[in-house]
Amino acid sequence: MQLPIAVSEAAKSTLQNQVFEQIRLMIVKGQLKAGDPLPGTRELSLQMGISRNTAVLAYDRLISEGYIYTKPQVGTFVSETLYEKVVSATGIGDVEMPTANGKVSDPPSPPRSRQFLQTHSLRNPHTDRLTADFWIGRPDPASFPVKVWSRHIWRQLQRSHASLTEYNDPQGLEKLRIAISDHLGPARGIVVDADQIVIVSGCQDGFNLIARLLVETGTPLVIENPCYQGAAYVFESFGAEPHPVPVDECGLDVAQLPDVSRAVAYLTPSHQYPMGATLSLPRRLELLAWADRCDAYIVEDDYDSDFRFNGAPLTAVKGLDRSDRVIYTGTFSKCMGPGLRLGYVVLPKTLVEPARRLKALMNNGQSWLEQSVMADFMLDGGFRRHLRRMRRTYLARRDALLAALETNFGKCHVRGADAGMHLIWRIPAGLPEAEEIEKRALRDGVGVYAMSTGAARQFGSLEESRRYLVLGYAAMTPKQIDYGISRLAQALSRESCRSDEAGTGVQRRTPS
Repeated sequence: MQLPIAVSEAAKSTLQNQVFEQIRLMIVKGQLKAGDPLPGTRELSLQMGISRNTAVLAYDRLISEGYIYTKPQVGTFVSETLYEKVVSATGIGDVEMPTANGKVSDPPSPPRSRQFLQTHSLRNPHTDRLTADFWIGRPDPASFPVKVWSRHIWRQLQRSHASLTEYNDPQGLEKLRIAISDHLGPARGIVVDADQIVIVSGCQDGFNLIARLLVETGTPLVIENPCYQGAAYVFESFGAEPHPVPVDECGLDVAQLPDVSRAVAYLTPSHQYPMGATLSLPRRLELLAWADRCDAYIVEDDYDSDFRFNGAPLTAVKGLDRSDRVIYTGTFSKCMGPGLRLGYVVLPKTLVEPARRLKALMNNGQSWLEQSVMADFMLDGGFRRHLRRMRRTYLARRDALLAALETNFGKCHVRGADAGMHLIWRIPAGLPEAEEIEKRALRDGVGVYAMSTGAARQFGSLEESRRYLVLGYAAMTPKQIDYGISRLAQALSRESCRSDEAGTGVQRRTPS
């Protein structure tokens, strides 16, 4: 379990008090519910970058005040008796939240439209001819929990009764929506009713649902530049007019948000795609204030937020939303596998019923069996354990990639290495641009990718992007990563030698 809290040495309060107060508030606000597990003190200290003694003292205080309790040899959990008293006293879920200007406002009503544009593919057409492939967005196939998943499937089939022969709720299986709601509170700081969740077949399906709800010809689309290609194409296909906003090392540059009304803003704040930045907390708050001023909706794509390696994750933008203007999309494609075709959309309350009707028109709901198995996997703690294993695995692979780059190319400049399943590598001076490297590597059986190949969309000419390669590492073992980068270095050295022999006759040294 990773908690979205942060501490600072510069704050007036002690680190112990900061940890105590933030966990206490998560319980009071309902982000952590009765019986929810908490990370151990050792895990919390590593996650937060604090001493274990600080974590122990903060937990001792929470225990003494009745917020949490421990079970020897089992773990630490949110107190059930105190939680019920807190909910009763605060009326969690019943309070209207004011906007930035102190008023309670109604979200805009959803328009509609149709139009066809471009398509894209997440499948690599060159996979069969590659000996090392740094393709983006693929989870590790060997890490799928086959045995546990098989047991859950068998149990579901044994008690399926009429579930396989009847249509189910197009909004999604209720117990899966409950499991997702329970997960989002402690993991992402989002307090949401299961009724606000719609199950979809991945983020792309979710974008189509959202576009049908909100977009008509001429709707302003505020979008990161560069951004995820698949989302941009969907919204544009419904007639949205892009208003690209540049990103920097702190994420979307909110100072350059356009003055437009009734817009849809699409962004990836936890791990910006493709550049890898995490949107800072001040920018998240300014983004929400902008949406309130401009009568806009924000689509928050949290595609790989389950994998955070350095520090605790920030609370999702949806978790900070007090005007019900954020639509949150999540997927099981990255943490489990895209073959399951399962994702979800968390909607503002005013959009739930329109979305439910549209979902029935689109496909009448997802497969009952996969939904039911996923729900049981989450509710019995298997999903939480799986994520913990995956974080360790992907961290080791990220470290292997960074080490291989440094060994073969010297000191390297990367972006987005703190989280996710890919990073951006700035190509060192003296080497060709990204598209040329991609071609040379392919001839040698290695898949490395320019941003355009890696499902990134750019608006206008971004000269700097030609010097970046997108490298996915989650599906490769450390040995495969080391082999692939070594082979890439050899291929580039060989091509450089041929070029020099044809020109000046001076050969370049192999990168070391």
